[in-house]
Amino acid sequence: MSIRIGILGYGNLGRGVECAIKQNPDMELAAVFTRRDPAGVSILTKEAAVCSAAEAMEWKDRIDVMILCGGSATDLPVQTPEYAGAFNVVDSFDTHARIPEHFANVDAAAKAGNKVGIISVGWDPGMFSLNRMYANAILPQGNDYTFWGKGVSQGHSDAIRRIPGVKDAKQYTIPVEAALESVRNGENPCLSTREKHTRECFVVLEPGADAASVENAIITMPNYFADYDTTVHFISEEELRAKHSGIPHGGFVLRSGKTGWEEEHNHLIEYSLKLDSNPEFTSCVIVAYARAAYRLASQGVTGCKTVFDIPPAYLSVKSGEELRGSML
Repeated sequence: MSIRIGILGYGNLGRGVECAIKQNPDMELAAVFTRRDPAGVSILTKEAAVCSAAEAMEWKDRIDVMILCGGSATDLPVQTPEYAGAFNVVDSFDTHARIPEHFANVDAAAKAGNKVGIISVGWDPGMFSLNRMYANAILPQGNDYTFWGKGVSQGHSDAIRRIPGVKDAKQYTIPVEAALESVRNGENPCLSTREKHTRECFVVLEPGADAASVENAIITMPNYFADYDTTVHFISEEELRAKHSGIPHGGFVLRSGKTGWEEEHNHLIEYSLKLDSNPEFTSCVIVAYARAAYRLASQGVTGCKTVFDIPPAYLSVKSGEELRGSML
């Protein structure tokens, strides 16, 4: 029996999830739910339904896992607790500072509905989180470093687009090269948030919008830009399409550590990603965790989980025997 997936929201992430489902033989897309007019939304999976988001609750018995593809700024803090009471859900909530609060809200809703909710799934938070945890467990005496980019941050771009007066925007996160090299050289620098990354924004204004007000709203935005050196460029819609239409990203997780009785030996763990498409890669991670949500729910597990709580074997379509024989 295929795992029946629902997608709430059909933007870049939702389209990526649809493509990822196609690559997983134990899954099928049951329906896409949208806040737009369903008649105007064309999807690739011909046998799946396209429905209004207002109809989602009518599908409670026809969907095994609902994947929530909204933005972290305003959508997911509301949507994930709401839908976790009726569906097993997976989201990609990526506002790191608010994850504990989001976890508590989803946990209460999922337990009340006897469902499983897996939050903050993607590559950071997500795969990078796991690598930070593994490295800390292996090298307890050491230092952590995470660098993102150069690439387009979907969450930060979405946050800019929600500012009044902004028609469209792309935001690039850029590692400070000198800081990255210092870590790789084993210098164990003590780096502030501002010393590790810069942020560069390309913004298209609505007619009549005040550029100075928009720029101030961006560079002072807490949790997104306030702690970084941020540059804002105002450009035309045509230039944004011509020069900034892609969604690449990537980054590095590093931990430098010491071992030995006198801590005389140095070690460096590095995990890196280079992604042509941020949303498509994120979608692939989410779909693997949708499988885990289904398996946990089948075992009677309820409540909110993160990537830290999921056995790795639950992500794979392969059986335990296949994994032991081919990957261990």
